[in-house]
Amino acid sequence: MNAKKLCLNAMQAWVESLIGKCRVIGVQAKGERFVFAPLTRARDLRLDYDVTLIPPKACFLPPQETLLTFTGPAGYRSVVDDEPFILLGVHPYDVAAIAQMDRLFEQDYADVHYLARRRGAVLIACDIQTASPNVFAGCMGTATADEGFDILLTRVGDHYLVDARTDAGKALTDSLASAPDADAVSLARREQLWLDNRKLLRKHDLKPSLAELPGLLERSYEHPVWKDKARHCFSCGSCVMVCPTCYCFDVQDEVDWDLKCGRRCRTWDGCMLKDFATVAGAHNFRKDKADRYRHRWYRKGKYVYDKIGQIACVGCGRCVTACVAGISNPVDVYNRLLEAP
Repeated sequence: MNAKKLCLNAMQAWVESLIGKCRVIGVQAKGERFVFAPLTRARDLRLDYDVTLIPPKACFLPPQETLLTFTGPAGYRSVVDDEPFILLGVHPYDVAAIAQMDRLFEQDYADVHYLARRRGAVLIACDIQTASPNVFAGCMGTATADEGFDILLTRVGDHYLVDARTDAGKALTDSLASAPDADAVSLARREQLWLDNRKLLRKHDLKPSLAELPGLLERSYEHPVWKDKARHCFSCGSCVMVCPTCYCFDVQDEVDWDLKCGRRCRTWDGCMLKDFATVAGAHNFRKDKADRYRHRWYRKGKYVYDKIGQIACVGCGRCVTACVAGISNPVDVYNRLLEAP
């Protein structure tokens, strides 16, 4: 099916029909900020948002979840959430982050909990209408998306283009068969919007190319930037908690008072927290803030690249906004590495 052209009223009616078919998680206002949350009314959907507080990875890897329950030495039951849902309004940089998480959670020992949610989700992406104050997706190649979603929505004047790219997406747009196809003018305006976003979504300008980052880090292990920045760090972990490509977690068993029943839970964890690298015997492999700070940037620009060939930063800018110490800007750090120690 060709991309369809919907006026704003028709767009709202279509979203209402989706809510009637399936659980929908969409972007909504929370005060002056925005969050992904269960959507019950189409009029609450905000596709003009700049950036959400928490990335949509929380829909696939919740901040806290039960992996299994147990009732004794031989009795346990895995808890797998595979309820279908629609994730509505995902920006291109978050589409890229989800695709990266998919690859990582499929590798080696596939994570059944993450993948069950992911298989049950239909992703409806939305081209960016409002730039957030710290976005630099244009530098990271994630200002637009060509794949990784089922449907793409693009605001063109007083209409939306609804472009279904997969069978799952086409199933959700069957009801739009009688809607007009996107005309040449609308498609040209969409192309121009893509060009503009690639140029304009650069609130911070990255000087090294993406291909240069792994090698740049390889040469910069003793660079003074790590200590210079880390001395201001509060080890609060805000930067890693809001990052769409951070996926570290902790797993613990919670036992009931009868000492027989309980549950195994996992919660988000992060390398910037002071006890993250603590092991048995209370030995901490990265007890110094500078070591933790450096590890974060090597993980983003080198370690994940060595694993899957991708930089683990999509330019959403959430970490820059969340950091109260003002030291979490990836562009600032990587640009600094170009300077002589």
